[in-house]
This record gives sequence, structure tokens and C-alpha cells, in this order.
Amino acid sequence: MAMFCRTATLLLKNARAVPATIYAARQYSSGGQYEYLLVEKRGEKQDVGFIQLNRPKALNALCDGLMLELGKALDVFEADGQVGAIVLTGSERAFAAGADIKEMQNRTFQECYSGNFLAHWNRVSTVRKPVIAAVNGFALGGGCELAMMCDIIYAGEKAQFGQPEILLGTIPGAGGSQRLTRAVGKSLAMEMILTGDRINAQEAKQAGLVSKICPADQLVSEAIKCGEKIAANSKIVLAMAKEAVNSAYELNLAEGNRLEKRLFHASFATEDRKEGMTAFVEKRKASFQDK
Repeated sequence: MAMFCRTATLLLKNARAVPATIYAARQYSSGGQYEYLLVEKRGEKQDVGFIQLNRPKALNALCDGLMLELGKALDVFEADGQVGAIVLTGSERAFAAGADIKEMQNRTFQECYSGNFLAHWNRVSTVRKPVIAAVNGFALGGGCELAMMCDIIYAGEKAQFGQPEILLGTIPGAGGSQRLTRAVGKSLAMEMILTGDRINAQEAKQAGLVSKICPADQLVSEAIKCGEKIAANSKIVLAMAKEAVNSAYELNLAEGNRLEKRLFHASFATEDRKEGMTAFVEKRKASFQDK
């Protein structure tokens, strides 16, 4: 009887575990849940979230459905304790060639203003985990803005960046005028936005918009390697570091230094800070527990 009870208990536990396993798998499945994205975990330790824009016929034009799915995928990775960094990419031909103009063409001011049009696009910039954009091909208009919402930009050798909204009779609406100016300076940003001209990968790196240029066929793997290197650190301290760097764009020097000091002091409340310093003194590799 005791053996029967133990067996029944074990079967019940396994039965309960199966739905959870299936649910976890579905979270990263591109079939069914995502129409415009391919979503999975990558890296040797499966600690890098991977999101690929998947509207090849439209050069990954950013329609409303795609951006809603992107927010959903980011939420899943944000809640996944195993994931320490996220890579966002498109195809070799286009990261994203811009917003879906057909969706915008007949919108009115009242619709845009009342509905706060494009507000949900900002989700990428509010993710607490580091996000790496791997940009091949075109990153134009909304595509350039999407890349700039990420924390790090890697570019393929043939990548092109631009804000050509002026050629459509409008201006950037998802942060282009603000983020581009902060990244490359007023003169180049003004020239790009007022003329609609593009810059290539080499010009983007020289201007400070991207941090690394890779051969197109190696771009994603290099971004994944960067993500793995980031994910090997303490996730709670990574969030502190990201907050400190981002504050440099919004605060003056004195206020930014004060925030940095508070976050630096806060790191001393974590077990990972103690482990990191102890490992250094003991000449061994740190084993972070994200605590």
C-alpha cells in the first residue's frame, strides 16, 4: 500500500510538471504565439534571449502587431530568471526598414493624439535587462529608432542607418530626434533628419552610434557572445549598472554622480558584490547567484 501511495504521488507530481514544461516551451515558440517574430533562448547556458523580427516580404516594417508582439516577448524574457541579456535582430537584408507606412497613411491628428500613437514602442527602452541590437541591412526610420532604444548596437558591414521621415512629410516619432542627437551629436543628427540621408556602418561607428562592426554572417553570433559575457555577471548588479549609464543621458553631472554613488553603495547590500570581491581576493572565478 505504501509503495502504491509513493508511486501515485510521483505520477501526480510528474503530471503537474508536464503542463509547466509545455507552457515554458510555448513561451519561446515562434509558432502560434508569435506571427511576426522568432523567439528562443540561445547561448551555451541558454541565458541569452533571442528575438528576430520576421516580416521578410515587408523588410521587417514595424506594424502595430509586430510591436505588440515584441513587447510581449520582452516581458517573457524580463520575467525569466535564467536570461541575463537579450539580442534583437532582423534579417541580413533589413533589421527594420521603418514603420509600416500603410498603417499610418490615413491616420488623423485626433487618432494619433487621443490614442497616444507609438507610445507602446518605447517598451524596448524600459527593459531592465541589457538589450543588444544586431543590425544587418536597413535600419531606417522606426528601425533606426528601435535599434537606438537598445543598449548596445552591433552592425553588419553593409548596415545602413537613417531617419528619412522628412521625405514623407513628417518627422521621427519614436525618439529619433532625441536619441540620434545624443548618440552622434547635433550636426550629424540634424543633417540626417533634415535631408533623410543615410550613414553606413563605418560612419555610424565613427560617430559613436554603434560599438562594433562584424561580417554580416557573423553578426548574430558575435552579438550572442556579447550577451553571454554580460549574462555571466550578477543580474541584479547589471540592472544597477544599466540604470547608472542611462542616467548620464538625462541628468546633469552632479545629479548623475549622486545616482551612481547611491547605486554603488546599494551593490554592497547584495550577496553577489561580496562574492565578487571575495573571489577576486582568493584568485578564483566568482559564482554569482543573482542575490
